[in-house]
Amino acid sequence: MGRLIIISNRLPFSLDKDGDKVSLRQSSGGLVSAIKSYFENASAQRGGEATENVWMGVADFPQEDWELVVATHAAEQDFSILPLFVDKDLYDNYYNGFSNSVLWPLFHYFSSLANYESQYFDAYVQVNQLFAEKLLPLLRPDDQIWIHDYQLMILPHLLRTKRPEATIGFFLHIPFPSYEIFRLLPTEWKKILLQGLMGADLIGFHTYDYVQHFLQSAKMLLGVDSYFHNLQYQDRLVRIDLFPIGIDYNKFHQTAADPETEQLRNKILDNFADKKIVFSVDRLDYTKGLMQRLNGFEYFLERYPEWREKMIFILNVVPSRDTIPAYNDRKKMIEEKIGTINGRFSSISWQPVIYRYNHLPFKELIALYQAADVALVTPLRDGMNLVAKEYVASSLGRGVLVLSELAGAASELSEAILVNPTDTSDVASSIVRALAMPLYEQRNRISLMQRRIQEYDVFKWVNDFMDQLAQVKQEQQKQKVKLLDEKVITTIRRHYQRSRNRCLLLDYDGTLVPFSRIPSEAAPDNAVKDLLLRLTADPKNHVIIISGRDLSSLDRWLGEFNVTLVAEHGASTKRRGAAWQQMVSVSDLWKEEIRRIMQLFVLRCAGSFIEEKTNTIAWHYRNTQAGLGFSRSRELLNTLSQLIQNTTLQVIDGNKVVEVRIAGFDKGATALKIIGEMDPDFTLCMGDDTTDEDMFKALEGEAYTIKVNNGASAAQYTILSQQQVLPVLTLLTSELPEPLQLPKTKYADS
Repeated sequence: MGRLIIISNRLPFSLDKDGDKVSLRQSSGGLVSAIKSYFENASAQRGGEATENVWMGVADFPQEDWELVVATHAAEQDFSILPLFVDKDLYDNYYNGFSNSVLWPLFHYFSSLANYESQYFDAYVQVNQLFAEKLLPLLRPDDQIWIHDYQLMILPHLLRTKRPEATIGFFLHIPFPSYEIFRLLPTEWKKILLQGLMGADLIGFHTYDYVQHFLQSAKMLLGVDSYFHNLQYQDRLVRIDLFPIGIDYNKFHQTAADPETEQLRNKILDNFADKKIVFSVDRLDYTKGLMQRLNGFEYFLERYPEWREKMIFILNVVPSRDTIPAYNDRKKMIEEKIGTINGRFSSISWQPVIYRYNHLPFKELIALYQAADVALVTPLRDGMNLVAKEYVASSLGRGVLVLSELAGAASELSEAILVNPTDTSDVASSIVRALAMPLYEQRNRISLMQRRIQEYDVFKWVNDFMDQLAQVKQEQQKQKVKLLDEKVITTIRRHYQRSRNRCLLLDYDGTLVPFSRIPSEAAPDNAVKDLLLRLTADPKNHVIIISGRDLSSLDRWLGEFNVTLVAEHGASTKRRGAAWQQMVSVSDLWKEEIRRIMQLFVLRCAGSFIEEKTNTIAWHYRNTQAGLGFSRSRELLNTLSQLIQNTTLQVIDGNKVVEVRIAGFDKGATALKIIGEMDPDFTLCMGDDTTDEDMFKALEGEAYTIKVNNGASAAQYTILSQQQVLPVLTLLTSELPEPLQLPKTKYADS
C-alpha cells in the first residue's frame, strides 16, 4: 500500500497569531479528532502499511504565513500537509454559500433555510475543481484517497475522470436525507452531486438509514439499482455501507485518570458540592437544538420546582461560523433565552444556567464530562454526535446520557435515555429521570455503552473503511477478469464462423428485452425481431429462447420465428415446427395456498403484483420502493420456504421476483437435454437471472456462458447491461474478414 491521502475542506489546524508569534491550534470537529488520533497511533494503522500519511485541505491563512512559519510547525505533525489556497470571495460562496446555506440545512432537514443561489453552486464546482487540479499531478498509482464530507461531493468524479484506476473512498459525516428532501435541490445540481459521489469506489455513511436514503436517491435519479449494498454504475462496482465513526476511547478513558484532569474535576465538584450537574457542550449551530434544549430545561424548572437550587446546568457553546450573520443572530437568541431563565428562576445563592462561549481545553472538557451527573445531548438532527461517545468514554462508572433520538449515535447508544428534542415535556421528564437514576443502573448502562464504543473505536472505524475499500478494488478486478472484452469476442467469433452446428440459448426478460413494469408489455421490438430473423436465416443456427415466461406469451411474441421456445424454466417446450409439450403434469391445487399468501404481500407492499402461469406462480416487486420491496421479499421467502417443506414445490429467489414452481425441472436440465440431442460444435448461452445460473453451471465446459449485469455468477463472462446484449450478439455472430483457424479444443480457454 502506498500513501493514505486524507482530503477535507480545511486543514486540521488553524493559525493563531500573537504579535510575531505564530502557533497552530487543532480545529474542532469529529473528523479532525478521529483522523489525528489515528495518525498519532501508528500501531493501530493496519500494521503500519501506509508509506506516508498526507492531509489535504484549504488553508485558512495567507500563503506567505505558510511559507514563512507554518511549514516549520507542520513538520511536527504525524502527517504531511498539502495546503490549497483559495480566493476569499470564491471560498465564501463555496463554503458559506453552497456548503452551509444549501447542503447543510437541506441535509439536516431544515429545507426552509436553504438558499438556492446559482453563484453558490458555481463556486462549489470551481473549488472542487481546484482540489482536483492540485492533487492530480501528485498522485501515484498505489495511493489511497479518502475524501471527507459534504463540501467535496463532486471531487470523486473529477478525480475518476482523469485517473480511472485510482482508489477513492468517500465518507459523509452529516446525514444523507430522504429522497423526498434531496429531490428539493434543482435538477441539475442533485444529479451532479450524485454522479460526483459515484466516482468513489466506496461511499460510507454513519447509519443504515442514511445508506438506504442514498440508495433510493441513486435509483430514482440515476436509475441505478442496488444488489445488497453494491451498485453497478457505468462500468464499475461501487459499494455503499455504514461505518459509524468512533472516538479514541483509550485517550478519553486514560485522560480521565490523569492527575491534572482529576484536580480540575475535584475543583468543579467542590464548587457545586451540594448540587447535581447537567452538562452540555455544542457548536453554535441551529441543528444542535440549543433553543429547544433551553426550552426543555425551562419547562423542567417550571414543572419540577423541587429540583430548583439542587442542580445547575453548565452550557458551553463552541464558536462556529461566526462570520455568518445568521449564526451571530442565533447566538444572541440563545444568550437572551439564558438571561430569561436565570432572571426567572435564580435566587441570591443560585443561578440555574452557567453559560460559556469559548473553546474548551481537552482536560477541562474531560473533567466536566466526569463531574456531570447528566450529559444533555439533544440535537435536532446530527450525522453521529461524538460528544455523546466522549461523555460515555470519560465516565468512571457514573452519569446518565440523555440523547436525542434524531442523532446518528442513538442507533448505537441505546442504553441512553432517548428523547425527542422538540418535545419540551419529554426533555424535562428525561432530565428528572436522569437525575433520579440509581447508581447501580447508571453503572450498568454506562458499562454496556463503553464496551460497545471501545470495540468500535476510531482505529476500528478507519481500518474497517480502508479494508472495505481494498475489498471493493479486488471485486472490481475480478469483474475485469470476467468482463467480455475484444480478445474474448474475437475468439468466440472465430469459433462461431468455423462451426457447422450451433446452439444459441437465450433468456428473454432482462436479456433479449429489458424488464417492463407490466410483464404483458414486454413484447420484442423491431431490433430483437431483426436479430432473430438474421440468426434463424442461417441453417447452421438453432436458437432456443429459454424463459420463465408462460407459453402463451412466448407463442404470441415469438411463435412466428423458427426457434425453439422453452416456457416456465423448462416446464413446457415447443421445438421448431412442433407443438407444445408439457414436461410436468400435476394438479394445480397447490397454487391456491401460495396465491393467498402472495396476495397478503401485495396488500402490504404497494406496487407489487402476482403473475400466474401454468406451472408457476410469481410475486413481482420490481415496481416497489427499493428497500420495502426487498424487505418484504425476504419475509415472503421465509414464509414460503417453511410452507413448502416436504412438498414437490420449489421457491426461487429471482431478479426482483419470488417464484414458486414444481421441483424437478429447471433451465439447466432443459439446456443439457437440448444440447445432448443436438450435439452442437458451438454453444452460446446468455442470461441475467438467478434461474439462468442453473444453465451456467450445467453447461460449464460445454458452452460460452455470458451473464448480463454484474454480480456473483457461474458464467464465464459478464456484460454490464441489457442494452449491450443485441450489439454483443450481433458482433459475436458476425463474419470475420481474415482467414481463421479452428480452436484446438472444442471450447477455447479464456
